[in-house]
Amino acid sequence: MAVTKAIGNKNEKVGQVVSARMAKTIVVEVTRRVPHPLYKRIVTKRKKFYAHDEESRAKVGDVVKIIECRPLSKLKRWRLGEIVRKAVEVSVDAALLDANHAQAAAGPRKQSKQAKGKGRTS
Repeated sequence: MAVTKAIGNKNEKVGQVVSARMAKTIVVEVTRRVPHPLYKRIVTKRKKFYAHDEESRAKVGDVVKIIECRPLSKLKRWRLGEIVRKAVEVSVDAALLDANHAQAAAGPRKQSKQAKGKGRTS
């Protein structure tokens, strides 16, 4: 069990991962709702932060906590603290894909005379 020692108060933000394509880097979008300065209507403000993810644990859609740190690159000033909630994984049924592929390979369907027209309506 690793014990991490907190030095000072670091800024923390919670947001959703919108990109995880870079090596050891994730892009986190933090959303906050604030009143408009003049009209007082609640508006949603979004900002993207680049965060360091050493083990590439975070995936797109995960809700994560990022912690402020020293500059790691031109844009990275945050590191991944923890994954608050994992994104829902969507699986595809292979049997359904095979059935659709076989149907498409059987050949094109005949089109009606109306569908053959260039979409003109009278």
